[in-house]
Amino acid sequence: MSQNSLDFEDFEIEPVSGDIPQHKAAMALAAGQDPLGPLGKLRGTFKGTGFNQIWRPFDIQIQPPQDRFLELNETQEVLQFVEIKGNIPNRGLLQNDINLHGLTYLQRINDVNVKTNGKPTGIHIEPGIWISIPATTNPQDPETVARLANIPHGTSLVSQGIATVAPLPLTFLSTDITPFVIGQPTKLIHFPETKLATATKFRTLPQDIPNVTQQMVDNPNVVLAAGIADKTIKSVTQLKISTVDLNPPPTSGGGTSNIAFLTGVAGKPNADTAQMDATFWISDFVDAQGKPGQMLQYSQRVLLNFNGLSWPHVSVANLVKLPEA
Repeated sequence: MSQNSLDFEDFEIEPVSGDIPQHKAAMALAAGQDPLGPLGKLRGTFKGTGFNQIWRPFDIQIQPPQDRFLELNETQEVLQFVEIKGNIPNRGLLQNDINLHGLTYLQRINDVNVKTNGKPTGIHIEPGIWISIPATTNPQDPETVARLANIPHGTSLVSQGIATVAPLPLTFLSTDITPFVIGQPTKLIHFPETKLATATKFRTLPQDIPNVTQQMVDNPNVVLAAGIADKTIKSVTQLKISTVDLNPPPTSGGGTSNIAFLTGVAGKPNADTAQMDATFWISDFVDAQGKPGQMLQYSQRVLLNFNGLSWPHVSVANLVKLPEA
């Protein structure tokens, strides 16, 4: 290694002035408590498959005019988490300073059926950070977690929420991608592209989605249920986050930020990322052969606003933790 290179595995955050008392963190470590709290189970690399649905804008100047295209992807994914060593000090004014703890992550997603140079086509890459936040008095919130994400299309987001122990048996609520009038989620607008039996040139080609069923399009979370069908789930940690305030609290410090191209001008966006809601499930399981393992599943909905509607972009995945090298 050259003198100009950096060994990031040795990197550790340390306060440089006005040191935050470290005794609580030291006591937690001595007691065998993980400073990452529920996020500790994310350490390592997860790999698996999933399903992605996105309504994307279509150039309305093309004839015949159409404002939308429904893209469907059968996906493979690698999601890697690396712990940020040390305390991350946040200075307080109206309450005592707090220490955060976190992990960096890198998410890489390919379309398994569409090939580029003979290999699955990359459709998404996302670097980011998960952080664990202690209870606070200003605002009055319990312990929370947050995800800080950067999307190469020109969007950054912060989503905050709660980690809980999920009840067993593990179930997944239904979700769908029916668009609705902006700000009026009960005013749904249905389009024919969601019906696979209806031929259209404004949806992914059938040969590129050979395993996609109508049931998956109607409710992508059936993919998650199928992912645990052959497993006995022993315990589940659930991470529920959003870029808007959850009810009941925590207060969300979150939100989305987009490049000018996405937000457009005069309230007419090209594709403004307005909101993100997601739930992650980290499960300890035993498979059909009696082998134990750990699984990470998620269901994420992003609202893209264009042409007067909010268009849900839903992604789901079943990922299994790889053995440590």
